[in-house]
Amino acid sequence: MRAGMKQGSTTRAYTAAVGKIPAPGLVLGGVCGIQFGAAFAPRVYPQVGAAGVVFLRLLIAGVLLCLVWRPRRQAPGTARGAWRVVLGAGVLLAGHHLAFYEAVRHIPLGAVATIEFLGPFAIALAGSRRAADLLPACLAAGGVLLLGGGGVPLAPGGLALAAVAACCWAGYILVSSRMAQRVSGGQGLAVAVLLAALLSAPYGIARARSALLDPHVLWVAAVVAVASSVLPYSLNLEALRRIPPRVFGVLTSLEPAVGALFGLLILGQRLAWPQWLGIAAVACASVAATFLGVGERRGAKRERAADGHPAGPADDATPAPDTHNNPTSLPAPLTSPLDASGPHL
Repeated sequence: MRAGMKQGSTTRAYTAAVGKIPAPGLVLGGVCGIQFGAAFAPRVYPQVGAAGVVFLRLLIAGVLLCLVWRPRRQAPGTARGAWRVVLGAGVLLAGHHLAFYEAVRHIPLGAVATIEFLGPFAIALAGSRRAADLLPACLAAGGVLLLGGGGVPLAPGGLALAAVAACCWAGYILVSSRMAQRVSGGQGLAVAVLLAALLSAPYGIARARSALLDPHVLWVAAVVAVASSVLPYSLNLEALRRIPPRVFGVLTSLEPAVGALFGLLILGQRLAWPQWLGIAAVACASVAATFLGVGERRGAKRERAADGHPAGPADDATPAPDTHNNPTSLPAPLTSPLDASGPHL
């Protein structure tokens, strides 16, 4: 009982502290946490490699999420086909993390984050039916061209790995929407992260062996897990209770630029100014798609109202589910990168 009371008081203290931070600051804190973790992980690459970091990060994050959500043994089996969906999510998470962290070894973090961002961006544009949606697509394509040929050479192997990470992320987004429909709360997510840790274990153990037990390695992995998983998950969940989805989408569009900044400050990865413009172009394309998506939803509601159907609440007044770090649901149709974001866990 004392433990429960202590946990309750800790939760209330955390909620009170977070409540004093403006919602945009919470979103930016989550974005910075994700990219800081990605920039901090290479500190132990010489000892355990990218595969070792991925294994430890997923394992620690999975244990922490299980402590938070306490998934029951029968939870993934409460809906038909739930285990297959959770297993698919775990496979895609493992593939994404291995590709992403390995890519950071070969090309700057800003470039990796920008290319990875194209995964959810492509899903957001896949359901487009308007010519106006070609604008952000062309802007993003121009940004990628500037990034790839704008000055600092980018290794083809690193670009390929970043593209694999983007594809895995896009697949995870689609799978996570089904997982949210079949498993309540974050129980499916917690199990999927643990499965991803198990799937990455052979690669991590083969690469790192006993170095995985080194206190310094464990400390760095714990920092990466908390900064890139627990912190963004908690902050974004609170932020989405207080700000409209349009604002959330604009703020998370800064992620590629933040990745490039942390890559410069922590890893000393420099980019030429055309490549910075390319990153900015991809971020602007995401912002444009977010606003166009909001406009499309409003237009659809006006059409329904004209036909005599209830219009429903305004998009700007109703926060969207946090599909970036808390994928409890995925709106359909996808109309902006916000709708297609997935958790960096």
